[in-house]
Amino acid sequence: MGKRPQGLRQSMSGLHTWVGLLLGWVLYAMFLTGTVAYFKDELSQWMRPEVARRLNVPDPGIVAQRMAQAFDGAPQWSIRLPDARNPLVYAFWRDPKEQGRRGFRDGYFDPLTGNAVDSRETMGGDFFYRFHFQFHHIPVFWGRWLAGLAAMFMLVAIISGIITHKKIFVDFFTFRWGKGQRSWLDAHNALSVFGLPFHLMITYTGLVTLMAMYMPWGQQAAVNTPQERQALSAQLGAFSPPAQPSGQSVALAPLGPMAGQAQERWGGGNVGRISVSLAGDAAARVSIARAEAGRVSMSPQYMLFEGSTGRLLETRDSVGAAAETRGVLYGLHLGRFSDIVTRWLYFIVSLAGTAMVGTGLVLWTVKRRQKLQASGKNGHAGLWLVERLNIAGIAGLSVAMGAFLWANRLLPVDAPMRAAGEIQVFFVAWLLALAHALVRPPKAAWLEQWMLAALVLGGLPLLNAVTTERSLFRSLASGDWVFVGADCLFLGLAGLHGVLAWRLWRHVPAAARHAKPRPAARGAQA
Repeated sequence: MGKRPQGLRQSMSGLHTWVGLLLGWVLYAMFLTGTVAYFKDELSQWMRPEVARRLNVPDPGIVAQRMAQAFDGAPQWSIRLPDARNPLVYAFWRDPKEQGRRGFRDGYFDPLTGNAVDSRETMGGDFFYRFHFQFHHIPVFWGRWLAGLAAMFMLVAIISGIITHKKIFVDFFTFRWGKGQRSWLDAHNALSVFGLPFHLMITYTGLVTLMAMYMPWGQQAAVNTPQERQALSAQLGAFSPPAQPSGQSVALAPLGPMAGQAQERWGGGNVGRISVSLAGDAAARVSIARAEAGRVSMSPQYMLFEGSTGRLLETRDSVGAAAETRGVLYGLHLGRFSDIVTRWLYFIVSLAGTAMVGTGLVLWTVKRRQKLQASGKNGHAGLWLVERLNIAGIAGLSVAMGAFLWANRLLPVDAPMRAAGEIQVFFVAWLLALAHALVRPPKAAWLEQWMLAALVLGGLPLLNAVTTERSLFRSLASGDWVFVGADCLFLGLAGLHGVLAWRLWRHVPAAARHAKPRPAARGAQA
């Protein structure tokens, strides 16, 4: 008789297993770094302890005018204004004396003085944000392609998992401790259901944000002329095309009144970015973009002014239906519209998604090892490799991320290429975690790396107290809630890793637990 064909659920089960495994370590890294990135602005503040805490957000018009004086002579510049989460001005400008990157430079500035900030060089929380979809050492184009491929695998894994587990919502309320494979499956099911709508949303919106790169053919077929390309750019970004210089020198009009008009239109605190092109020329243009906070959609809203007179030329408050749909999906993925409560919800559910991917990877090895033990066979090379990659990809990543934060405090403040040095510490620590996983027995490697991660993360508040004047207790006394929140989060994550190490240390394999006790020797009975 022929082999009976598999049903739909059996086929989906196999698909779910393999799409989850093949890029599972990439997905885990994307989920964990993306989770941390929801607090990237606060983490960047913690990584620049020299920058004083700001109690109030300065007036955007005054800051803009101050920065215009700082960039006097620069033909093109753009600034991101400070807000409740970012105390500094981030500037991007063209320096005629600079040869690299087409003469562009960037940096952080004090909004109260207009001077460059004298703080340690670091990428801050932006490193985790960029790593989440670019992976740093990979060229940007191929890094984003890898992220898109992993997101597609994730979407397939979610849909196939829903089809496979017909009692998935019942299983959400079922968890059995100490049952080996059954416990891992229960944990995986519970974590999957806990954030299922969020996981679907975050995966799909992640694909949509870069859809033009993954599938450019529709855009290439529909957009042919320079005018159509310009119209498309206007729908997607708040950047007006540069005008032709007139050759006539005219001073830039005061920026304060222009920023004031934007505040009247959008409300106080809603001016996000100011961009100036052809500064000092009669054809200068000033673009003021609305801030992202409080808006679910990332679609551009901006006001365009004539730079020489301050006259309002254009106002854009809306885009087409397709662009607005894309803007909403993009905004939901980034979560920048959220208040502190919503941001914590994003963080918690995304952390559950990280654990969902991790438990799925571990379940693969637990299931196959139990089958091999039941049949009396030895492990194969594939199982050996997956176990080691799981250790380095899950526990080792926590160690590497903690090492990155330690490097921020321990590397000399004036060291050359300091930001790159912090990042190299991250990758070296991750590589050492892989080497450790390759030479140690699996259980010992898991236990040692969980313990190390707990120590590294738990030691950050102490390290911060020793190396800065913004310890946890001083921050509590002064109401510096960014530093308080960061130290408390580090302690909480250290406790989580410590619990994992403790559970593993106390774990007794099922085979040993159910083994019959050996009879005592006759001499002992006597």
